[in-house]
Amino acid sequence: MGKLLAVTGGASGIGLAIAEAARAEGWQVATADRTPAEGATELDVTDAGAVARWIGGLAELRGVVCSAGISAATPFLETEPELFRRILDVNVTGTFLVAQAAARAMVAAGKGGSIVLIASVSGLRGIQGRVAYGASKAAVINMAQVMAIDLAPHGIRANAICPAPIETPLVTKLHDAETRSQWLSRIPAARYGTVGEVAQAALFLLDERRSSYITGHALPVDGGYGGAGVMA
Repeated sequence: MGKLLAVTGGASGIGLAIAEAARAEGWQVATADRTPAEGATELDVTDAGAVARWIGGLAELRGVVCSAGISAATPFLETEPELFRRILDVNVTGTFLVAQAAARAMVAAGKGGSIVLIASVSGLRGIQGRVAYGASKAAVINMAQVMAIDLAPHGIRANAICPAPIETPLVTKLHDAETRSQWLSRIPAARYGTVGEVAQAALFLLDERRSSYITGHALPVDGGYGGAGVMA
């Protein structure tokens, strides 16, 4: 029987792709999402009690992927405090609560594990209209670095994945034709990524055979966006 992996945001998009790819590699997978979905536990990641109960019901947990998150494309001067707080609450506090509960379960089991946080290139570079989202993802990246230090004595690794735009329902909703054109003009690969490509990066970081010496790392899955300078 495979090792147990917990995935938040597992009902759609990147989280669903990671869950499906992990099952194909032999993991047992438990998913949770704020949106009710078949096979997924309905969960508000900002509810500490609910998170603790969900994680507490998962015996011998060896991996967790924190993929639950929300976004908005709003100019800095138009970003309301309520929106800023809501995005940070879900993306930062929610990620912290799930990762901490999972880490405590892993420490109790005494077999180590791997924690993967889904961040974004918006946490690595300033991107127009992403003041709240970018701030939240920068915090997630730093969280992974701190976790890597604090959890290393317990044999637990922590890393972040930083995707550029990925073809997901959320991106389809947020990106109009003009936004897509702007992104594609700055991505050397000249396309959006796929959820499958992010899933394979997550599986690499989860697998102690392939990434046992990688922790505290922010891995861009971005088609070259982070390395691009002036483009024709």
